Amino acid sequence: MQINNFRDMYRTELQELCSAEQIILEALRLEIFAVKNDRLKQAFQQHTATTHGRRQRLDQILRRHGARSGEHKDQAAEALIRESRKMTAIVTDPALRDAALIASWQKILHYKIAAYGTVATYAKMLGHADDQRMLHEALDEEKQMDARLTALAEETVNSEAVATA
Repeated sequence: MQINNFRDMYRTELQELCSAEQIILEALRLEIFAVKNDRLKQAFQQHTATTHGRRQRLDQILRRHGARSGEHKDQAAEALIRESRKMTAIVTDPALRDAALIASWQKILHYKIAAYGTVATYAKMLGHADDQRMLHEALDEEKQMDARLTALAEETVNSEAVATA
């Protein structure tokens, strides 16, 4: 698909984000099994549910604009997930692996925060108030998860990982 105007670019970015959410949803379901810390496991489980909801909302937005969700594959999300899986595979100590997972997933979250901020701005520019509201809701969810992971890292996970030094 060629991008010929701002609306095309908006739809394409939404499709990329939808692909990212699907890739991340599948990865989250697997990563939960690698987590030792109960609070971190709960955070990932909750994020799986919210990711599923975001994925559905993106599908809804795309349908409103006559676009399908499967048209683009988000290669950046795939690369970030590959890096997370690599860390999961090479870090053998469970406490250390939890710290590595937080670091990996915060990189993923920061990518999605940037993506949601971009498409929310595009929605605003195009006058799509409902889209903008839904995208800002998703942006807030991503920021909340990032803050939650930071708190978990600072409160317990990183201290437990340091003990392995």
